[in-house]
Amino acid sequence: MRLIEPKKLSPKKDWEHFAVWQKVYDLLEALPNYFQSEILIKGLNVTDIYAVGNLFSAVIESQIVDILNKLRDVWDDENKYSKYVFVRQSQTFPDVLFVNAKKNNDVIFGIELKAWYAFSKENEPSFRFTVDPDACAFADLLVVIPWFLSDVVSGTPKLLFPYIGLGKYAAEYRNFYWVKSRESSTRSLSIIRPPEKHRHPYPQSKVEASPKQKRLRS
Repeated sequence: MRLIEPKKLSPKKDWEHFAVWQKVYDLLEALPNYFQSEILIKGLNVTDIYAVGNLFSAVIESQIVDILNKLRDVWDDENKYSKYVFVRQSQTFPDVLFVNAKKNNDVIFGIELKAWYAFSKENEPSFRFTVDPDACAFADLLVVIPWFLSDVVSGTPKLLFPYIGLGKYAAEYRNFYWVKSRESSTRSLSIIRPPEKHRHPYPQSKVEASPKQKRLRS
């Protein structure tokens, strides 16, 4: 079977939420201008930075959600989304939901945040993005935010310009890349995917969505 390279399909401009989606997208690009941290690191060995990197990343991701909510006037200047808020999820894709504060099944789009240490020892950054393409809604975003310490091995975290892409496209292209890269080798070309019944956007934390939520999304 011929392997087909995936196409990047952005939300259409006639989508009812396109304007707020685009404003949030633009705001995410400007995150380094808004980010301020009270974290101050001193006396840390170079090798220890990698050990605590996940902790720093979690703090950075949490603060970014706070920034998005505080800048409501930027992405909702006409007050059309007063009922909606950015909420961070724990150990569930995506990390952040733009969701109705009173109806947790009313999700407009999600954001997967990946804070990544710019001097990471990874030869090929994967950003731990292992989600199945079918678990991504069409408007979900993948945001990879490089960070470093202001004095290289000490100081406060600073953000660099982020990579922003469509989550579904990134997941599809990851699968395409791995299969394509193995064509000339003896390694298996198959990709193990979750059962189809588990491949859908916005499950409830570690628990599958209820039948009612599935109907709302179908």
